[in-house]
Amino acid sequence: MVLQGIQSMLNGNEAIEIVGIYINAQETLQHIEKDNPDVLLLDINLPDINGITLCKELKSIIEDLKIIAISNFDELSFVKRMLKSGANGYLLKNTDRLELLEAFKTVLSGGTYLRKDLQKKLLGQTASGLKTKNGLITKLTRREHDVLLAISEELTTQEISEKLFISPKTVETHRMNIMSKLGAKNSVGIIKIAIENDLL
Repeated sequence: MVLQGIQSMLNGNEAIEIVGIYINAQETLQHIEKDNPDVLLLDINLPDINGITLCKELKSIIEDLKIIAISNFDELSFVKRMLKSGANGYLLKNTDRLELLEAFKTVLSGGTYLRKDLQKKLLGQTASGLKTKNGLITKLTRREHDVLLAISEELTTQEISEKLFISPKTVETHRMNIMSKLGAKNSVGIIKIAIENDLL
């Protein structure tokens, strides 16, 4: 039903061609190189091999394959394990067509796609994790860390400005410094770096 639902959402979109549909890990491994998709939607809960294990295996076979995990579960442990295994995004099975297309666009342009609610949860964990770790946090000044915590609370630049009694321009400067020091391009980038460095 999920496969049919996704297929019907994508049918009719001239920018997308469905090159293969696989019902288990074995089929995926048999056909993935021949079908050569740009993006693979990968269920975590497969009947034969764990989707997390399969993700890692597929990335070792086709390094530039973009993999978006799709699942019924929004537990952070699943999200973190998939991202650590090389997934480029994470969607829930109740996703709609617009979000699906946005996820494709994001991963194909080199980004990582996460739903906003998952971003918020993970970024909150990242900020609290950074407080107690000696790794990346040593690169951040105290004020930059304050801004990072505020970003994890999904505050706008203006709200951070008012909360920390600094100008919006200063907030943006701190935000750019945080991204630069952590080598991230956006909030999802911070999350990925935190996961890669075992801060999450």
